[in-house]
Amino acid sequence: MQDAPATIEITANPYAVASFVVYLLIVIGIGVVSARFSSAGVGHFFVGGRKMHRFVVALSAVVSGRSAWLLLGVTGMAYTMGASATWAVVGYIVAEMFLFLFYATRLRRFSEVYDCVTVPDFYAARFGDRSGALRTILIVIILIFMVGYVSAQFVGGGKAFIYTSVGGFLAVSLSDTLQACIMIAALVIVPATALVDRGGLTAVLAELQSFDPTLVDPFALSFGAAVGFLGIGLGSPGNPHIIVRYMSIADPDQLRYSAVVGTIWNVVMAWGALFIGLVGRVYFPDVSMLPDGDTEQLYPILAQQQLHPVFFGVVVASIFAAIISTADSQLLVAASSVVRDFYEKILHRDDVIPQRRLVLYSRIVVLLVVVGALIFGVLAEDLVFWLVLFAWAGLGAAIGPTSILALFWRRTTRAGVMAGLLTGTVVTIVWEKTPYLAERMYELVPAFVAALLVTVVVSWLTQPPENTDELFAAMRRRKAAPPG
Repeated sequence: MQDAPATIEITANPYAVASFVVYLLIVIGIGVVSARFSSAGVGHFFVGGRKMHRFVVALSAVVSGRSAWLLLGVTGMAYTMGASATWAVVGYIVAEMFLFLFYATRLRRFSEVYDCVTVPDFYAARFGDRSGALRTILIVIILIFMVGYVSAQFVGGGKAFIYTSVGGFLAVSLSDTLQACIMIAALVIVPATALVDRGGLTAVLAELQSFDPTLVDPFALSFGAAVGFLGIGLGSPGNPHIIVRYMSIADPDQLRYSAVVGTIWNVVMAWGALFIGLVGRVYFPDVSMLPDGDTEQLYPILAQQQLHPVFFGVVVASIFAAIISTADSQLLVAASSVVRDFYEKILHRDDVIPQRRLVLYSRIVVLLVVVGALIFGVLAEDLVFWLVLFAWAGLGAAIGPTSILALFWRRTTRAGVMAGLLTGTVVTIVWEKTPYLAERMYELVPAFVAALLVTVVVSWLTQPPENTDELFAAMRRRKAAPPG
């Protein structure tokens, strides 16, 4: 009887540990250095005072949306599915390029004119939400999905609260930029060295072909699966931790530069993740060779075999970077929903609250969200990971179509947006929890379409909004006098 393939394990090395610790100290140092700037007020704490450099915006926007899903999930998907996993990255790359070019510019200009610091701020200003009902719906939707999202990141190893609570948006953006550089370096070096070691791309593809011809066929998947993969990109305009990056840039005219840099970064990171999966299949043809038979362990295992321990520590740091680049952004979104949108704009909307007090409360909320997310992650781990599977879809389906219509369609009404937000949320949950439907298509696609249609229909059936000329003028010009 033939012996089972030997399992490769990840081993600790003092050099790898040392390089990882150095990375942690640098990230914490960024938070400490950023503390004074972020203490000036909620505008500085949550959107960096709208003074962020175009390069920082580009990198922080793309990396905050990727998390460990790219480094662990896509690499494991490519290992299992082969070249057809390409469709899982095409959708968000194209979507985010168009967001930078068109969506982001209008949002950034409007947010400056109407002093919007958060996504609910934008909706409230765009639709004259005097009662706070629209803002409340958004707060609930964001917190529902963000709690599970943050919990999953922390269960995966994220400990971002130190520099997030101290340094705010500036610290998050600068650390995300560092993390983006680490991620892209690791995602280029690991597959490149592995390909060379196995005789080059032609030799690797030939070996994959001998295993299974479908592994080198990018079209070896069903129509429903292809649509679902491409539909991943629909989540980008609905996730607040990405949208807020567009609001933070110093000069909205520089977003075209950010589009070029961000798209190149997205493409290279996606290329690296896909090729790690493909060449990893050649190195470990039997999944039992990976720890616990888990394909998501492929990336660190392959890196350990290819790199010096110091650089392997950097690879581990890149995984950690991917996790906290999403977790830190989500922590800020959760804190802004509680402090800016609920406490300041609903509970005390007629009061003037000192900015430093709001920043203090924001830091406290970040800490509380971290504690709550960690407890939730320990007590309900299965639920947490179910939540993270549809969090991207839920936020994308609710906020994505309604924000696009709000920015580009004058006839959009407050009632239509409220109906769309609720529709996107409900359809996402129902679709994902119905096995017959979930097996056929990723829930984001039908939920996004349903929310879009409902928003349009209800908007046509309700009273047309007023002062749209003034609102849309704010989206076109760089600076304008505040209303009224």
